[in-house]
Amino acid sequence: MLIEYKKAKICQKDGITVLNDVDFHVDNGEFIYIIGKVGSGKSTLLKTIYNELDIDEAEVAQVLDYDMLTLRSKHVPALRRQMGIVFQDFQLLGDRTVYKNLRFVLKATGWKNSQEIDERIDQVLTDVNLLDKKDKMPHELSGGEQQRIAIARAILNSPKLILADEPTGNLDPQTADGIIQLLRQISQTGTAVIMTTHNISLLDKYPGIVYHCHDEQLQEVTSDYNKVIITDESETKNEIES
Repeated sequence: MLIEYKKAKICQKDGITVLNDVDFHVDNGEFIYIIGKVGSGKSTLLKTIYNELDIDEAEVAQVLDYDMLTLRSKHVPALRRQMGIVFQDFQLLGDRTVYKNLRFVLKATGWKNSQEIDERIDQVLTDVNLLDKKDKMPHELSGGEQQRIAIARAILNSPKLILADEPTGNLDPQTADGIIQLLRQISQTGTAVIMTTHNISLLDKYPGIVYHCHDEQLQEVTSDYNKVIITDESETKNEIES
């Protein structure tokens, strides 16, 4: 199991509790959505997984064999090297090419052989169908292309886990579909993907395990996330988001 939380209490940096009694489990290759309103705790939960936020209380809080309750700061880089993180705003370095963005990550994580670095960069760019953009600057790419580069960056070190925080939030529907297809392909290779999203329509097209953040609770709702609740002629599908 990659992640196991039992009875975990999730707080923001100011100490305000956003989720209580969290039971959350992730295995290899799972594709997991976390849905809920803004401020319900979706991103805060992800931050505890990559240790931007601490977990102060839990019966169990394990991530990639690390005990998050006792994790020492010197072990955080090793933890993060086993995961890839994709943000809504891409967070590419704007002063260097795609190739140099990716090379920077590999060098920072211990890669030294130039030929191996070049081969790995070519491989991940091929995986996201953007090998021809290797020498482009980020501002020369579309939003969808930038997000694909961000995903290429996330898979450079063959992570066991990818955390994607609203990765389609700034993209048009067609481009968003392509990003989800790419993430699902990655999960099918054995890498687990946890994705927060407001785009509930994606859950119908690309099913996965679904958790809902609401009223300080995290509930698995995989079996009924697309339940249609009929109220009137303007019925709202996926009412769980409201």
